[in-house]
Amino acid sequence: MLQTGLVNHEEQFKVYQDIIHKLELDNSIKDTVSKPTHFINNHPKNGPKADIVLVDEAHLLWTQGKQAYQGKNQLNDILDRARITIAVFDKNQILKTEEYMAPDEIRKIEEKAREQDNLIMLTNQLRINAEPQTIHWIRSLTEKKIITNIPKDKKYDLKIFDDAQEMYRQIKKRAEDDQSGLSRILATFDWKYNSKRKPEEGGNWMVTAGNLSLPWNLQLDAPRSIKGSRKKLPWAEQEQTLGEVGSTYTIQGFDLNYSGVIIGPSVKYRNGHIVFDPEMSENTNAIRNRTLGNGKKVNVADQLLPNELNVLLTRGVNGLYIYAVDKQLREAFLKAQLGILQ
Repeated sequence: MLQTGLVNHEEQFKVYQDIIHKLELDNSIKDTVSKPTHFINNHPKNGPKADIVLVDEAHLLWTQGKQAYQGKNQLNDILDRARITIAVFDKNQILKTEEYMAPDEIRKIEEKAREQDNLIMLTNQLRINAEPQTIHWIRSLTEKKIITNIPKDKKYDLKIFDDAQEMYRQIKKRAEDDQSGLSRILATFDWKYNSKRKPEEGGNWMVTAGNLSLPWNLQLDAPRSIKGSRKKLPWAEQEQTLGEVGSTYTIQGFDLNYSGVIIGPSVKYRNGHIVFDPEMSENTNAIRNRTLGNGKKVNVADQLLPNELNVLLTRGVNGLYIYAVDKQLREAFLKAQLGILQ
């Protein structure tokens, strides 16, 4: 029986490879875990089908061709190559135009699974160790785009900061405390970053918010003691990344015990509602136009930027710290923390 796990996320792929190595499955099962493109290219459509394929984070599958992938929809190609496909899919975590699916396309997939009595709807977020009212508060931000007064919660540490440096200090304190565990700073993709080159003026690509300035992820050198194994560890588990700011592309799919989220200038608060400003975002994967199957070009930033915020705000298991760059948004959060937001 050929069983394969697929994930289209570099940092998660490292985790699965590490698990396979620890279970000593490296040589016993070929391609136990792989990237979707690798699986598709190595399994001809008319060849023998895999028995079971599990796709984790299926919302990260490509729905258009790329240089390495010549098809039109990775999920359809996987379905053609497997007897049974299990896909874990969350439409609120689609982050890139190349992953975008129109609402009617998502409905068709759900209807197909429902007809086979194979549609399972997951409604609870188990990552966050919080009371239901806290989870509702976070969802209201991204789904309804409203801020309400922050509920009391003895289980979950939700804090709003007026000082980004102080938020970072507290995240570092959490990270360095064995009782608190893994904690990192994250941010919306609102500052320039290029993984292939350094800034023209030298140094690192930086995230600057208020009085805090830190390099974007994947730039600081690892200590010599772990340098050789750096590529095998996901971003959040590398020691030096406590001095960096993570993005959705390095943190999606991972848990942190405490996360400090810098909400950048692309997220604003106007007339009682959260609004998203694509012109202030540096996330070209989310703000560029998408060409649909009929050739029509559309801009779906109004759907993808809220998803980016959703991913960032749901990483912390035990706590979420927030600093907002937009003054009106920061003031609304602070009032919500005091319970005086009208």
